[in-house]
Amino acid sequence: MLKGVLIDWAGVLTTSMAESIAEWMEADRIDSRHYREVMRELVQQAYAGGLGPGMENPIHALERGEIPAAEFERDLAARLLTLDGVPPEADGLLTRMFAGFHPVEEMHEMLRQARAAGLSTCLVSNSWANEYPRDRWDGLFDAVVISGEVGMRKPEPRIFRHALGLLALEAGQCVFIDDIEANIQAASGLGLVGIHHTEPPVTIAEMERLFGMRFGPA
Repeated sequence: MLKGVLIDWAGVLTTSMAESIAEWMEADRIDSRHYREVMRELVQQAYAGGLGPGMENPIHALERGEIPAAEFERDLAARLLTLDGVPPEADGLLTRMFAGFHPVEEMHEMLRQARAAGLSTCLVSNSWANEYPRDRWDGLFDAVVISGEVGMRKPEPRIFRHALGLLALEAGQCVFIDDIEANIQAASGLGLVGIHHTEPPVTIAEMERLFGMRFGPA
């Protein structure tokens, strides 16, 4: 019997990463083609391996809180180029990148209804040292797991086990919602029921099917 919901933040409870990044690239005049080449390599290494033994992807270190944001910003800025052919300003780079995230009210309402129905909820988010709107979280979560605060990151199995422990539930009793397939695969490998988020209506419909209750507008 399903009793809990583990859920991602960026791109699930907010508008997509692509939208936020597009806003930032326009504002900072980032060379979009070069950016995609740089990030494709970094993200592929972060979620699918690719570095040799003993070598650490900077995204791993940032998400676990092992390096300060300023260090990652300097590293990333040095890899990027603006349309003027020079690196962007490093200071505050991550804040500017994620300034375009906006809450998706349908997903927030789904969580509120889930908790009202007696389900346990836990945020499980990989942080890039970004600020979270915690003042808007009343009634959403029973527990919060931010990668940089706990020293673990998705798709590492231990972060899912940590979240399950906070809810005092077994993997098979919980659904996990994320927009990154590698994270879904890792959670499913532990026994959680994965929902690969693409858009709110599809995710909400799957939640209603799995739990046998309505989560949409009244």
